[in-house]
This record gives sequence, structure tokens and C-alpha cells, in this order.
Amino acid sequence: MNQDSEPEPEAARRDAGAAESSRASRGWWDRNADEYQREHGGFLGDDRFVWGPEGLDEEEAGLLGPAGELAGRSVLEVGAGAAQCSRWLAARGARPVALDISHRQLQHALRIDGAVPAFPLVQADAGALPFADGSFDLACSAYGALPFVADPVRVLREVRRVLRPGGRWVFSVTHPVRWAFPDEPGAEGLAVTASYFDRTPYVEQDERGRAVYVEHHRTLGDRVRDLVAAGFRLVDLVEPEWPGWNRQEWGGWSPLRGRLIPGTAIFVCERD
Repeated sequence: MNQDSEPEPEAARRDAGAAESSRASRGWWDRNADEYQREHGGFLGDDRFVWGPEGLDEEEAGLLGPAGELAGRSVLEVGAGAAQCSRWLAARGARPVALDISHRQLQHALRIDGAVPAFPLVQADAGALPFADGSFDLACSAYGALPFVADPVRVLREVRRVLRPGGRWVFSVTHPVRWAFPDEPGAEGLAVTASYFDRTPYVEQDERGRAVYVEHHRTLGDRVRDLVAAGFRLVDLVEPEWPGWNRQEWGGWSPLRGRLIPGTAIFVCERD
């Protein structure tokens, strides 16, 4: 390491509250958005709606409803990144709004659109959505926001607030069982090394002990209880199987692990 290099962050399992988690997420995604889009942009495409590393596509899954019925519907994408999912929705006649905590991620949306966005881009924290009650027909999030927040019920209640009665909310997160295994794509990632029931957050911190990345674990039962507490009805829980065509590795996701244990959980919910 040269003298100008920043020290590598230290990984730890420790408590991290809402403010610390939010601050860490905004900083991490602003710093790493360029690398993330370079590494994964080809797989995500500019206008695909992919629910996770397995490659499950909304075009075939129809978790938000039939693609032919999306036209004219207002949709909030939470944790949109470069807004690939919103772009797919807009191409089917929906009226998406892409929200992300990271300014740099949204700049990539502008890059793809040629600096003229086809729909609104909003920088905001998912725990304080800047929209009026009942503003949207649908809401979605592909690995956005929820894995990184200390208070998921607050986010879920905000999503429910901005949905109209009967509105559907679909989100994907790392499958909770993965927290019991090392985050490795090879055989070393197939042996249980931690308690599934340990909810202590995973934190990467700088030399001063300040969090620069935070991820929060909730068990499958926790996620269901959070949804109920926020006023949602769970319609379906989708655990995508790894398809034969997908040969890529993405962090700890890989064909080897994907054939044996689930990597993504997709919650399909409705607001009564």
C-alpha cells in the first residue's frame, strides 16, 4: 500500500443505528457507484428489470402484474441505482419515479438517458419518502434500501403510506439463510460458520471506527413480521432457482451455490 492509499476498512459485527447506517450507505454508494455499474451494468442492462443475481426477469416473472397492464400506472422504485428497472417500466407505458439515496448512482441514470431523464429521479432516504399519501399504484425494489437500513419497518410504513389502497409492493433482498454461510462463491461458501439467528449487523469501518458500509440481517420470520407490522399482506414469497444459462459469479452468488441454497428472497405484498 502506498502512502496515498486509504487503509482498507475493517470488517466487524456490531450495532449500527439508523443515522449511522444511512450515512454509511450514502457514502459507500457514492464512492462505489462507478465500479458497481462497470462490473454489473452489462448483466443488468440499461432497461432490464432483474430481481437479483440469479437473473430472474420481471418480463417473465410478472410479480408486479402482467406487463400489458402496467401502462398508465404510477410506480415508485426504491433504491433504483441507475434506474434500469424504472426504464423497463417506462417502456411498457408505466409512469415510474426512481428514488435512491446516492447522488452518484442517479448520475448513472442520467448517463444512460443522455442527461435527459425519461422520468423523475429523486435523491432521498427510503425512511422519509418525499411524496404525498397515496401517490403510487405500485412500488418495487430490487436489492434496494431494505438490506441496508436499521429500521425496516419505518421504510415499509413509508412505502405503504405512499401507496394507494390495493397497491402492490414487491422487493428482493439477500435470502436470509445466506447469513449463516461465508460470502464466498466457491465451496468454502457452503459450510455454515455463523448463527442464522444472530441479527448483529455486518459493518465495515474506517480507522476511526466510523461505519463506511452497513448491512442488516433479518430472518425470514422477521421479514414477514415486519411486513405485517407495517400493514402489508404477504401474497407470495419467491426464492428463484439458479438457471442453467447463468454462469456468472456476483460476489457470493455463483452457479455452484445457487444450485444448492437460495440466494435471493422476493416478497410480493399488497396494501389493504
